[in-house]
Amino acid sequence: MDYQDLISNCVKQIPPSGIRKYFDLLDDSHISLGVGEPDFPTPDRIRKYVAGRLKNERVPYSSNSGDPHLRELILRFLDARYGISGYESIENVLITVGASQAIDLAMRAILNPGDEVIVHEPCYVSYKPAVELAGGIAVAVTTRHEDRFRLKADEVRAAITPKTKAILLAFPTNPTGAIMEREDLEAIAKVVRGTDILIISDEIYAELTFNGKQHISIASLPGMLERTVVLNGFSKAFSMTGWRLGYAAGPMEIIAAMRKVHQLMMLCAPTPAQWAGIAALEDGFKDDFADTRYMIEQYEARRRYIIDAFNSLGLSCNEPEGAFYVFPSIKSTGLSSEQFCDRLLANKKIVTVPGSAFSKAGEGHIRCCYATSMQDIEEAMRRIGDFLKEIR
Repeated sequence: MDYQDLISNCVKQIPPSGIRKYFDLLDDSHISLGVGEPDFPTPDRIRKYVAGRLKNERVPYSSNSGDPHLRELILRFLDARYGISGYESIENVLITVGASQAIDLAMRAILNPGDEVIVHEPCYVSYKPAVELAGGIAVAVTTRHEDRFRLKADEVRAAITPKTKAILLAFPTNPTGAIMEREDLEAIAKVVRGTDILIISDEIYAELTFNGKQHISIASLPGMLERTVVLNGFSKAFSMTGWRLGYAAGPMEIIAAMRKVHQLMMLCAPTPAQWAGIAALEDGFKDDFADTRYMIEQYEARRRYIIDAFNSLGLSCNEPEGAFYVFPSIKSTGLSSEQFCDRLLANKKIVTVPGSAFSKAGEGHIRCCYATSMQDIEEAMRRIGDFLKEIR
């Protein structure tokens, strides 16, 4: 039997994750700047809350849409933190298995074969495949080092065709750490107001901003709530990656379509993870999200150190103002991004991710995650400095 004949042509054409390739090589002898995962444990208050409920309650299915109380808390959170208000009810919210599933559901819910989705690059590895697996066509718009990797409205406008169904925004951005200021988003909103183009806004890193910046959601701008689906989750801001808890908020008709797909493929997000989400938000409102603020303070010190270290080594590094990544240029070495990462791994046991894993637009850069200890970051930068001396 030729199993290759049985596999979907679409799946065959999608490359494996360039992130997972390096993640799978990790062992105790390596220092990892590769995996985008907080190095903090899930806050103790969240774990204790879930443990208490596991001890005293059965673990049932939730509704397909998710726990009603959790959805109420999410509406409150979106309003209080980002000024996203005006949703009619909890029916505007769907609980998902991580923000990654929310991306998949959004694409499946809106796309017909041949519909186009504008995606800014470099971008997270699953965006284009999510579009393509749903039968759509991903139309790339490149963001650039010299623009601090911000998306330009004129380039969005130029990419729009009669087949454009949606624009996928992801700020703060993985892998570049770029953010969008209000005026940047307003320029894009001006392009889409009055059209039937939907904005899919992945805001998973919204809580992680620096230099006194506050995340601005395009959904909070005038006239944009009704044409935006906001995707978010608990992985990054609450150090809950393995809990796999995300959500989508948007127009009721779009959320209902996403729920239809969700209930047939997944039924509901895990109930204990939803309990964890309840604890994260309920207690967070009480102490102004102290656990998240503590993590951001630690990230800020690491961020400042790693930016300065790369620049001092002659690898030009923009100052990212969101997420927990830096995206330095390695063009001066004469190596491709994959060659650089492979040789750094083999020679110095430092795990980074080539910029090419995030599209062709990322070539010439590497992604380094500073969500690891300062001790490991300092040692990694020392080894990278030695590596550069050897190859220059």
